[in-house]
Amino acid sequence: MTLQEKLPSLNRETRQLVEAMLANAASLRVQPQLMDNGVTVIDAGINSLGGLEAGRRIAEICMGGQGHVSLQASGTVPGWGSNITVHSNQPVVACLGSQYAGWSLSHGEGKSAFHALGSGPGRILARKEKLYDHLAIEDSADCATLVLEVDQLPPLELTDRIAADCGVAPERLCLILTPTRSLAGTTQVVARVLEVALHKAHELGFELDHIVDGMATAPLPPPAPDFLQAMGRTNDAILFAGQIQLFVTGEDSAAEALAAKLPSSTSDDYGRPFAEIFKAVNYDFFKIDPLLFSPARVMVSNLDTGRSFTQGAIDRELLLLSFGVAL
Repeated sequence: MTLQEKLPSLNRETRQLVEAMLANAASLRVQPQLMDNGVTVIDAGINSLGGLEAGRRIAEICMGGQGHVSLQASGTVPGWGSNITVHSNQPVVACLGSQYAGWSLSHGEGKSAFHALGSGPGRILARKEKLYDHLAIEDSADCATLVLEVDQLPPLELTDRIAADCGVAPERLCLILTPTRSLAGTTQVVARVLEVALHKAHELGFELDHIVDGMATAPLPPPAPDFLQAMGRTNDAILFAGQIQLFVTGEDSAAEALAAKLPSSTSDDYGRPFAEIFKAVNYDFFKIDPLLFSPARVMVSNLDTGRSFTQGAIDRELLLLSFGVAL
């Protein structure tokens, strides 16, 4: 049995969410346009203003329609007034199969080259990542959607290649663009608070079939015009104040071991704002401990025994240092 055996096509399900966004483009302050090859591009923060609701909807699109994202005025940090909560009862499919930004896309060379990481259900069709060797997820839709965290339009040639790799006509491909410095970009990145936990659980060797359900929350940082600062804040929101609960099955020893290793504080790179860490490694992501990327506080609840295991803590001081705010 595959993880997705009883689920509909994630790309077809997502298409309905995309159509709803297009129908409400003016209200959401996003800017759709058709490229010369027929690919639909939705600008959610480059030349358009976007907003929190656009980011919330984009996060649900990015999860292939298998997650629910909501905004709240209270959360893990007392006094912080904008927070996001993510839930999925198909967390492996929604987060690893769809939301994870794992498809490396590029076109050109040198300073004018275009680089982006693609996330969203279109990845399932293209299957460019080794991750899919560990996920029993398939899709055969005639439409595809990807989210790109970029601040410029992708080259036409690249969009042709993306459509071909997904096996869809260019007219059936939608690309949603979300600069990190924008409200929508900030929102959809922090909405990955559940996804980073799933990814780390996989890296730690936890059986994905034993993850039944998941819910997570994190504060939304104020966007910053500077890319490094904006990216740093979105990461720190999860690293210092993200909180997650996973519901699993299996042995208590496995659940307890996962809880012990999952918090961001277990990484040797933990303890400084992310922008400082990134700058110190000459802006090379691959030099950062991959186990850093996870929520601050975790609870793993075993459905077979009723026991729960908690680890980690919210670091209010480091969070506010990153956000540049005193409460």
